[in-house]
Amino acid sequence: MTTHRHPGEAAALVTKPDAPKPDAASPRPAARDLEAAGRALGIESDGIQALRAALSGPLGEALVAALDVLAAATGRVVVTGMGKSGHVARKIASTLASTGTPALFVHPGEASHGDLGMVAEGDVVMALSNSGETAELSDIVAYTKLRRIPLIAMTGKVPSALADAADVALVLPAMPEACPMGLAPTTSTTAMMALGDALAVAMLERKGFSPDHFHVLHPGGRLGRQFLRVRDLMHTADAMPLAALGTKMADAILVMTEKRLGCLGVVDGAGALVGIITDGDLRRHMAGDLLGQSVDRIMTPRPKTIRRAALAAEAVGFMTRSQHPFTVLWVVEDGRPVGILHLHDCLRAGVA
Repeated sequence: MTTHRHPGEAAALVTKPDAPKPDAASPRPAARDLEAAGRALGIESDGIQALRAALSGPLGEALVAALDVLAAATGRVVVTGMGKSGHVARKIASTLASTGTPALFVHPGEASHGDLGMVAEGDVVMALSNSGETAELSDIVAYTKLRRIPLIAMTGKVPSALADAADVALVLPAMPEACPMGLAPTTSTTAMMALGDALAVAMLERKGFSPDHFHVLHPGGRLGRQFLRVRDLMHTADAMPLAALGTKMADAILVMTEKRLGCLGVVDGAGALVGIITDGDLRRHMAGDLLGQSVDRIMTPRPKTIRRAALAAEAVGFMTRSQHPFTVLWVVEDGRPVGILHLHDCLRAGVA
């Protein structure tokens, strides 16, 4: 026992049991935690493998049929679900939309109170329910029948009300939940999300969705910046500092100063880029009659160039990883300058 004396009660003694000592034979809590986490991951991993194997059977046939329905839609994919399936449905809608298939999530409860107006002719409804008996889906399912809107079901049970009503039923193979009580949706929701990703990727490839398309839909994020092209950042037309062969350096320096890009492109009579003059070239030729000389004598011939369809990241690598790094790169087409790219433009755009 441990004794404690309370203030103001000098004669009173209060006893408190000593803290219990851990049982050295019992496993550490961390070990039990990791065992439970590993077991859950293993069960869910097995579920994904079972889902993949099922593609060789009826699920694969249904997936192709679902893709046909999605490809034929002239409107959007309306994805819906309740509870955990609803959270997965939101993610599937987001993934479809970001990979070129217009989609949105509609909550089934809100659909019953006016949001059915968000479902229009030309749309496709994709409804998620592991049990296939989610009562909250009944109104939106009935609406698809009334309006003759195609319905794709994603469910773990057949027969079920949802699977029976669907034009295409994506039926998940039987798989145990990772929850030790078998109650919390875990493996089933993981499988639904994976199957939604599979649909989105297959649709992406059907449509020939390219990095350019991806950038259009992701202009503000890091993924979008990775797909910025040189043409998106280059200076064009009157912003290009250009001078013809034979131009005196006095006039050339005025052009360089006005355009403020730290260089000058030199073109021949046909408009082809034949040389470049940089601030470094000016410093190297300061002695003598610099202003009276022509650009032909000062320029560096055969400058490095890039095409406008190249990724901006490629241009940054070209400028910074050369043996002698530089900050300005001319963009040419058929030998003629169509733009000029500065390293600072790339850095401001987040390309590095």
